[in-house]
Amino acid sequence: MPASREKRNYSITGPENLRAQERGLVEAEWYTSPIPRKRLKELMKRKDGPAIRDTLIWFSALIAMGIVAYYLWGTWWAIPAFLVYGILYATPGDSRWHECGHGTAFKTPWMNEVIYQIASFMVLRSATPWRWSHTRHHTDTIIVGRDPEIAMERPPIWRILIMQIFHLYGGPVELKRFVLHFFGKLDGPEREYIPASEHRKAFWEARVYTLIILSVAAVCIFYQSILPAMFIFLPSFYGSIVVILHGITQHLGLYEDVLDHRLNTRTVYMNPINRFLYWNMNYHIEHHMFPMVPYHALAALHAEMKDDCPAAMPSLSAALKEVVIALRKQKFDPAYVVVKPLPASARPYMYGLSPDHNMANNE
Repeated sequence: MPASREKRNYSITGPENLRAQERGLVEAEWYTSPIPRKRLKELMKRKDGPAIRDTLIWFSALIAMGIVAYYLWGTWWAIPAFLVYGILYATPGDSRWHECGHGTAFKTPWMNEVIYQIASFMVLRSATPWRWSHTRHHTDTIIVGRDPEIAMERPPIWRILIMQIFHLYGGPVELKRFVLHFFGKLDGPEREYIPASEHRKAFWEARVYTLIILSVAAVCIFYQSILPAMFIFLPSFYGSIVVILHGITQHLGLYEDVLDHRLNTRTVYMNPINRFLYWNMNYHIEHHMFPMVPYHALAALHAEMKDDCPAAMPSLSAALKEVVIALRKQKFDPAYVVVKPLPASARPYMYGLSPDHNMANNE
């Protein structure tokens, strides 16, 4: 299906916002796979047990690896030790931020909120602004001019992806927002999606985050060592490699401006270790189509939906290969997208509601 070849403005305060509204793509009705109501209610049931277990495993592994890294400090072995520590810090921090932000990881609300606040700091995301950013992401997924979480515009800017291996693009952006929020200010896009009633909360969160960062810096200066920051704050940068590898498989190379998550979202089969780190977000079509299903039920949801969805990518490496090839092609042809065939049992793709989008059979 043809896509626009013109250079687009990806800002949510730019002209594409109005264009999306005119095309009927804003807060629209999205396609959902047919699942019996009773079965969906079973899948949506929340539990404390799985998340408590996984959280205890996560923090136990993080503490254990931190002890190992501490005793190896000053040797060459500290490099791989801190790399593992950083991955254990940032990768589950990202996925726990995500799931607890949805309020589905735990059944008990305060447990979701505690882990959400901790994980938000760990991955340097302002908790309240990002809660509302992600709400918009789910409401208008990959709708240009509406979704503030589109990872890469077209044609792609490779410099950003390379910088994100060490969180050197997004990290400084978030630190700048901390400073703005500390002084009671929001940037332009944030004023677009954060309710006024939530502004004060965002400002106080930023003040707490900033106090923690400054305290860690003070300890480093006092002891004349970077070691304290290697455990708190810096892992957000040196441990982010797996975060970006997981993240770019979600939507990149797929359609913009459609109302069917099967077209703009990718499900990837992963090994148990990656699934634990990612908290089953590899089942990403499933999560976007039914975001109230907890992470521990996504594999079962996938089994219910797979006959109505394109085949999942067989591995993380296969998904990354598909993304890189798509981005290389979009460098020269921004209209290029990966089109995935549907099984014969599936309903046709729903491209959208505007004149240049329509219900179409899979080619």
